[in-house]
Amino acid sequence: MVSKADRDPRHHTQKMQMRLQEMVDHLRGDIGKVEEPQLRAMFETAAEVLIGLRKAFSDYEQKNEMAWR
Repeated sequence: MVSKADRDPRHHTQKMQMRLQEMVDHLRGDIGKVEEPQLRAMFETAAEVLIGLRKAFSDYEQKNEMAWR
């Protein structure tokens, strides 16, 4: 049986936002650990993409965009 919390979209959007932020933090933390410029750029690019995805989840949750209304 599915719990009430599992049926709440905010429960899922908040969990995804947390996980995405954890990955952003990990990528940005690793930038200082590697010396190859291309890998550093890839880590930063990946972090920026994940930030955009996290914002999309937030916009859905807050109904900020026309598509989510």
